[in-house]
Amino acid sequence: MIPVCEPTLLGNAKKYVTECLDTNWISANGRFIDEFEKKFAEFCNVRHGVSCNNGTSALHLALAAIGIGQGDEVIVPDFTMIASVNAIIYTGAKPVFVDADKETWCIDPAKIEEKLTKRTKAIMPVHIYGHPCDMDRIKEISKKRGIRIIEDAAEAHGAEYKNKRCGSLGDVAAFSFYGNKIITTGEGGMVVTDDVKIAEKAKELRNHCFGKGDERFTHRCIGFNYRMTNIQAAIGLSQIENADELVNARIRNARLYNSFLSKNKVTAEDIILPPEKPWAKNAYWMYGIVLKDSVNLSRDEIMAKLLKEGIESRSFFMPMHSQPCFMERKSDSLANLPDCSGDYPVSELLSKRGLYLPSSSSLTKEQILKVCDALAKILKKA
Repeated sequence: MIPVCEPTLLGNAKKYVTECLDTNWISANGRFIDEFEKKFAEFCNVRHGVSCNNGTSALHLALAAIGIGQGDEVIVPDFTMIASVNAIIYTGAKPVFVDADKETWCIDPAKIEEKLTKRTKAIMPVHIYGHPCDMDRIKEISKKRGIRIIEDAAEAHGAEYKNKRCGSLGDVAAFSFYGNKIITTGEGGMVVTDDVKIAEKAKELRNHCFGKGDERFTHRCIGFNYRMTNIQAAIGLSQIENADELVNARIRNARLYNSFLSKNKVTAEDIILPPEKPWAKNAYWMYGIVLKDSVNLSRDEIMAKLLKEGIESRSFFMPMHSQPCFMERKSDSLANLPDCSGDYPVSELLSKRGLYLPSSSSLTKEQILKVCDALAKILKKA
C-alpha cells in the first residue's frame, strides 16, 4: 500500500524527544518551545511565533488576537477545510463565503468585494494545497477597506508568493503541524506575525490569560488551553532543521508527477494538473488533480480502483456552502452560522472532480511511477 500521506521524520527527532523524557520536561514548558517558535518564525521571515496545540487553535488565536468577535464578518473561501470556518464561528463572528478561482483553486479575489459589508473586519485567504493566493489583489482590498488579513497557511509551509514566504503576507498567519503536513509535530499549530502586540495577545490567550508575578491567578480576560507540549516542540525543532529538504522533496515529487502524467497521452488529455502560477512557489502539500469531463468514471470510482492497486488517495474538500452543519440551522443561538445560499460553481467542480494522489515527502520515484501507471491504465479503460 502506498499511503496518501505519512510523516517524514528526519534528523534529531528521536534525540530531542528522548531529552524531554530524560529531563522530565514533557509538558508546556521546556527549552524546545522557545527554540521551535524562534526557528519557525525565522523560516517564515517574521519576528514572532506563538506555538499552540493544533492548526484550528492557531486560527482561533489569530482571529481573537486581532479582535475579531461578535457581530463581525470574515471573508473566507468556500473551497477550504472546515477548520477555517469553524475558527471564525468560535469567535462569534460570521463567515462569508467566496468562490474559488479556477486557475489557482484559492479564493477568487475578483469576487471578494461583492461580499463585503459594513461588518466585514477581515479576510482569511487560504493557500490551498500549498499554492499561495493572489495576495496583491487581496492586499489592495484590505488597504482600501481598512480590514485585516489572516493567512490560513496550514497547508503552505515553505510556499512563496512573489519570493515572499507564506505566513509573512498578512497581519497574522496560522499554520498546522498535523501528521500529514510538510512540517509536523503530530498535532500542533503556530501563529506567526511581525506585530508584537498580536503575538503578546496570542500568547496570553493560549494559556488562560494567566497574570504575571503575584497576580498569576488573576485572569483579566477569557483565555483558552491551547498550549503545545515540549515533546511536540522537540519534534518540530527537528523538522524545522530539515525544512528545506522536506519542502524540496514535495516539489521534486510534483515535478516527477507532472513529467510522467503529461508525457502519457491518456492522462495528459483527461486530467488537470496542480496549478503553479508564474508568481508562485507551490509547496505541493498535496498533489491534487482534477478529472476532465472526458473521464466517464466518477472521482470516487477512480479512487476505488486506485485502492485496488494498492494506492491510497483522498477526495478534495467538500464546499462549505453544502455542509449539513451550516445548512441545517437548528438553533437561534448560532446566529453567526454562514449564509449558504448563492452560486459557487468552481468550488463545486473542484469538489466533485478533484482528488489528491500520494504526496509524502518520503515518496520514491518508483512509487510515483507506479501511481502514474495505475492511473493511466484506469483512465484508458474508462
